[in-house]
Amino acid sequence: MPVSTQNVPSKSHLHASIGGSVVEFSPATREARIPRTNERLIKALQNNTEDENIKQHQQFVRKNPPFDKSGACPCATLSHAESKHSAEQLSSSFASSVQRLNTVMSGLNASMGYFLAVVGTSAVGRVILGRWRPRWTFLTEFVAAFALAACRLEVDTIAEVGQFAGALGPDVAITMLFISITVHAVVMQGVSGNPSVSLMGLLMKDTGARAALLCVAAQILGAYVALLVAGKYWQMEFTDMHMIKNLMMSECSTSLRVSALQGVLTEALGALTFHLVYLVLNNRTQLLRIPIFAALLTFIAYAGNNYTSGYVNPSLAFAMTFPCPEHTFLVYSVVYWLGPLIGMTLALFLYMGNIPLLFSRNLLYSKKTRFRVPKGKTAEDKSS
Repeated sequence: MPVSTQNVPSKSHLHASIGGSVVEFSPATREARIPRTNERLIKALQNNTEDENIKQHQQFVRKNPPFDKSGACPCATLSHAESKHSAEQLSSSFASSVQRLNTVMSGLNASMGYFLAVVGTSAVGRVILGRWRPRWTFLTEFVAAFALAACRLEVDTIAEVGQFAGALGPDVAITMLFISITVHAVVMQGVSGNPSVSLMGLLMKDTGARAALLCVAAQILGAYVALLVAGKYWQMEFTDMHMIKNLMMSECSTSLRVSALQGVLTEALGALTFHLVYLVLNNRTQLLRIPIFAALLTFIAYAGNNYTSGYVNPSLAFAMTFPCPEHTFLVYSVVYWLGPLIGMTLALFLYMGNIPLLFSRNLLYSKKTRFRVPKGKTAEDKSS
């Protein structure tokens, strides 16, 4: 019902139009009729407001249909339109979730297949070489360095490209790094694939100079072969992630994100921590050593990600970042070879108090016991 109110020119008259009829309130009758009139005006205004709102909303929907551009809303009611819009949003979000899940699973399946192939081949080679020539330990070091570098290259691919092309976040890369280190430690028991560990055996006089040099050469060669194998695998382009990684091979980004001095200090600190724990747990069971080493190396890699990536392994760094063109070979050698060797030497000196290959005198720890040992009775005392 249309309602309109006119301006009040004076206090003696009040005009209102309700349903087309004008009602005038004189001063004599205003006090008697105004309560009832106010109730009628309020109800009329409320009805008019609701009607106008409905009409305005209907006009807006006709001019701006939610789904159809022809000028008319295809929905019978607004609730129907909202329900249809919600259903379309739900279906589109479900489709995008399914597509993302397929992308994630395809990337993970390709990476897991690569990991299984590398670990299986390395395990067979480890067993065959260990039984065929037990004295040729440098060949097993070649296999260990190959497996470690090949798996780390794929983990680095997941960390760099996975979140853009494979919907794999950094948490997936950290998890895969921990798993790969753990599996490597289980399969490659007795060999390290790390030149700094081999040279530490030389400094401790556990291995000869010739054997240590052969192990270091085999480890670097194994890391280089792993780089070639990973490159061939990326060229197959099983997923978008590997396609992008294949395009990035010629212009890879370096792992050294700081100056050479800071890089040396970072690698030396990481190697110092790792080799101290390695020496402390050297005589412990594998059940205790393997998870501690895996967790420690994963933490060092995570903590050093914005500095040098925390490799603490010269052969691994040789495969991971030496091919990148941002620094010279000399800078890479100083950071990733000299740094771990400094950390390893300091760890050995702090643990043993000396370097057995260089000098035998203990410079840090005294051999005297802290408690006095009671002297035994002499023959004269016993006779008396």
